[in-house]
Amino acid sequence: MQVKCNVLDRQFQMYQSEYEEAALRVLRSGWYVLGNEVQQFEEAFAKYTGRQYCVGLNSGLDALILSVRALGIGKGDEVIVQANTYIATVLGITENGATPVFVEPDEYYNMDADRIEQAITDRTRAIMVTHLYGQASNMTPIVGIARRHHLEIIEDCAQSHGACFGGKMTGTFGTAGCFSFYPTKNLGAFGDAGAIVTDDEAFADKLRMMRNYGSRKKYHNEIEGVNSRLDEMQAALLGVKLAHLRELNDERRVLAGRYSQGIRNPKIILPELRDGAESIYHQYVVRCADRDALQKALDQEGIQTQIHYPIPPHLAVCYRHLGHKKGDYPITESYAETVLSLPIYTGMTFAEQDHVISQINAWGKEESR
Repeated sequence: MQVKCNVLDRQFQMYQSEYEEAALRVLRSGWYVLGNEVQQFEEAFAKYTGRQYCVGLNSGLDALILSVRALGIGKGDEVIVQANTYIATVLGITENGATPVFVEPDEYYNMDADRIEQAITDRTRAIMVTHLYGQASNMTPIVGIARRHHLEIIEDCAQSHGACFGGKMTGTFGTAGCFSFYPTKNLGAFGDAGAIVTDDEAFADKLRMMRNYGSRKKYHNEIEGVNSRLDEMQAALLGVKLAHLRELNDERRVLAGRYSQGIRNPKIILPELRDGAESIYHQYVVRCADRDALQKALDQEGIQTQIHYPIPPHLAVCYRHLGHKKGDYPITESYAETVLSLPIYTGMTFAEQDHVISQINAWGKEESR
């Protein structure tokens, strides 16, 4: 049996008529950028997250970059960020000339709140939190630290659409909640797309200008902006998926629960859920000391897996100028050498999942005999 790491078309097929109706509506409208579809999606997504405002953009990376820029963070400033995140999180900082200050993750793969204060200096302006793999970070102490030190909180919610901490949705703890709608996300578009949610009206207004060449009115450029607009087609298609997001997330929770109940190999470390946190299981990530051998064995049985992420940002070639070396963040580096993401996606059958579980449980038994 072949089991891919992700299969996108099954989710499309579940709501095919709705998607096709939305696409035709846009095509027939004659208006394709910053129109009614974008406005309606922004209103719906703001309501879904519990925030006042949503600004649609063309990617999650732009959401991070523009959030940092709109907060006036730049050269000479520092932003605290977890060391094991995807490089896009760090690019949101460095694209503005600011310096990332890395903090190790905890056992839930998110920022270790106990390590934040020792990383704060007189140049620290913000804490950028990533809700990695779909699990909400430990936000109560992080919010407390930010308040004590008068720091902004920027949330990278690219993998946590709908996850909550203490009943409050990710993206609502700081000034900016940054979302990616890349096709593989739980709330994925059919191309690149992103958004920022906020309760700060002035901040939202500035972001709307920034995404559209720095103007509220065409040719009246008030600030230096960029072209980062969510288009009508993606907004309409996202609106369809948003209406079904809760059921889609629930499906992933069921699949994750079956993995957690079914995998019984002592060589495999299963993910855990923090008290008070929810996960939407954007990824189901296990750890294994002999990860590469496990991945190869699963591949031979037709099971595709991925590594999120094999090279931590502090060891990336593009960040050599920061002066980090191997060994600086041992927990992060250990995760990079041992994590493996198992297949999990909308429409995954129990038969496909059972094949994954059985092969994982069988792995290594021949060697122990």
